[in-house]
Amino acid sequence: DDTAQHFLAKNGIYAARRAKKSDMEALTRATGAKIVTNLDDLSKEDLGNAGVVEEVKVGDEDMTYVRECKNPKAVTILIRGGTEHVVDEVKRAMEDSIGDVSASLMTGKIVAGGGAPEVELAKQLRKFADSLSGREQLAVQAFADSVEIIPRTLAENAGIDPIDILTELKAQHDKEKKWAGIDIFAGKVVDSWLAGVIEPLKIKTQAVSSASEVAVMILRIDDVIAGSGSKEGGMPP
Repeated sequence: DDTAQHFLAKNGIYAARRAKKSDMEALTRATGAKIVTNLDDLSKEDLGNAGVVEEVKVGDEDMTYVRECKNPKAVTILIRGGTEHVVDEVKRAMEDSIGDVSASLMTGKIVAGGGAPEVELAKQLRKFADSLSGREQLAVQAFADSVEIIPRTLAENAGIDPIDILTELKAQHDKEKKWAGIDIFAGKVVDSWLAGVIEPLKIKTQAVSSASEVAVMILRIDDVIAGSGSKEGGMPP
């Protein structure tokens, strides 16, 4: 209550009320402290470490900042923006970035970004298609075309002419420059690996696998529809 909080503050002890369980668990990971439900059980070994604990007003809210923790296992990223839409977009981008880093650390494998893997994959698929005949060849070529949608969309979103950039990308990959990708800031083709534009291998393989599974599923459904033509007129026997 307010009285207890007053006396604690008077003795240099910061007390926070109505802390959520998730926040308390995050604090344990950040400070190394342990959650104690009974003060009689509290001991020195249960305490954590933090250089600064202070209350800061952010906008219309009072927030408790816990800083300078030793080897924290949990941190908080504060996102600000002029509008809710901006905040939501930044939050989404941040979550995507954290997910990418997490996937990279989990597998320990990365590839160049900027559309380089997709263009190289499309190139190899077209080579494979040349060894086939009939409908199989058309299917593989169509798959190669669909893979190139990734760098095309990347270029369009960056305001770059997709036809020109894809033509240059293909030319570079034909010269065995397999890491050639799009630099969306410079608006040109660069060596994505040397430029530090990287992505987790896990996300790339998962995307190709999921796309293949969906394509197979749709084709199977199409076969069922094509093979189940309705009979017009008359009652069933």
